[in-house]
Amino acid sequence: MAMLILERGVERSLIRKRRRLGHDLFDEVWNGVYVMAPNADNQHQAVSFDLGMVFGASIDAAGLGRTLPTPNVSDRADDWKQNFRVPDLGVFLVGTAAIEYRAFWHGGPDFVVEVASEYDKTDEKIPFYESVRTRELLIIDRDSWRLRLNRLINDALQLVASSALDQGAELRSNVIPLTFRLEQREGKPVIQVTNYATSQTWTIRPRDIPQRRTRKPD
Repeated sequence: MAMLILERGVERSLIRKRRRLGHDLFDEVWNGVYVMAPNADNQHQAVSFDLGMVFGASIDAAGLGRTLPTPNVSDRADDWKQNFRVPDLGVFLVGTAAIEYRAFWHGGPDFVVEVASEYDKTDEKIPFYESVRTRELLIIDRDSWRLRLNRLINDALQLVASSALDQGAELRSNVIPLTFRLEQREGKPVIQVTNYATSQTWTIRPRDIPQRRTRKPD
């Protein structure tokens, strides 16, 4: 359910509360509209963290560029808070066209990872990433367990490859030296990541989301 708040006092109070509680990490502004993203669950955070470790070893440690979790990405240098997105991971290679400011980047990362969560409108962010010239976008769909690799071709982020549990196709990036493949092991999805420059391989195992335990009455 979406909610539109027109009362400025209520809006400001709610935003201040989210910042105080640390719930605004993934909040964004879409052309002047404040978008409150759902809190990332444990599985979402674990997938992002594990991929960040792989990227750090393959990109940062190799001197190819920088990997940043949840960077602020805007399409403007002035008044950037009027339009920005916060991907789960952003890779800025050496010589990137994006310009770094203290709190944000003007221009898109060379490679972006978005871990899709319920209600987060991941696909609706694609036109923005096109506009800031993101070269590749990897979307991890967790409801249907599918990987989608989009590449900037003729100014549009076009789907170039996908990997699902019933067909473990390999997704090869042209921007970073990694391939991604979705597989099923012991009835559970795993993401196989390989550095094709070094042949090193990692297995990302999405953790199950623990069910809340209720205390039995005495």
